Amino acid sequence: MVLGLVVVSPLFAESLAGYDSTTGDPAALLGGLLFFGPLYGCPALLIREIARRFRVGWGGIAVLSAGFGVLQAGVIDQSMFVLTYRDIPYWDDMVRPTLIEPLGFAGYTAMVFIGGHVVWSFCTPIVLVESLGGARARVPWLRWRGLIVAGVLYLAVAALILVDHLRTQVDHASGAQVGGALTVVVVLFAGALTLGRERGASRGDLAVPSVRVVGLLSLVAALGFNFVPYSWPGVAGGMALAVLAAGDAGRLSLGTLDRAPCRRGGRRGGAGQSRHGVLRHPAR
Repeated sequence: MVLGLVVVSPLFAESLAGYDSTTGDPAALLGGLLFFGPLYGCPALLIREIARRFRVGWGGIAVLSAGFGVLQAGVIDQSMFVLTYRDIPYWDDMVRPTLIEPLGFAGYTAMVFIGGHVVWSFCTPIVLVESLGGARARVPWLRWRGLIVAGVLYLAVAALILVDHLRTQVDHASGAQVGGALTVVVVLFAGALTLGRERGASRGDLAVPSVRVVGLLSLVAALGFNFVPYSWPGVAGGMALAVLAAGDAGRLSLGTLDRAPCRRGGRRGGAGQSRHGVLRHPAR
């Protein structure tokens, strides 16, 4: 399960997007896993392990993912704060229409970069891999030594990316921007570990739609988000879709997954199922 998450996370974050020159080159894509596995898979592991150890719900997992998204886009590769980036020809078109000059970032790129990390880099891989985990989906997979290894690998690759950016690019984030991004990261992490924890409230027997319905709605939301224009109306539309999707995901995460009686006493759900026998995986 651990290896699966380390592999699936970079596939969703980088390979399936199909925007790089490695698209269509299997050897390059496989080689990229050695680099992108620690960059995306290790944070996904850390998010998941923190959530399972501290009983953080899916809302908290999304907030933790947003924190890592801010860290990635604001501090490590600094793409959120630059006006030019790696000679990408359409970069100016993405940034200029929604640029907030006093803060030095664009509303559109902040939304798509952070939102992309939340959905594709972290939450979707966690949902997918946990859905294959059966009884292990709600328990930690790593011991503390494994957590330390994952953290060290992530920091090592993140440092390589930051050094490469500072060495090869002329446009960098300012100290104030990096400090502001780190402050946001700390606030998001703290909020996820306090306000985002499961409270043990009754979840009820909410109706759970079929996989086809969830898949269709997810596809519509994803396509709508990806095709919003580079403008403030586009940002408003993208945020509205994100809020609606998050609301639906939150409702689905409260739906009952296992309503079958337990073996003893004919009651619905055993002692463990009273807490964990629920729909664990909200649609993105």
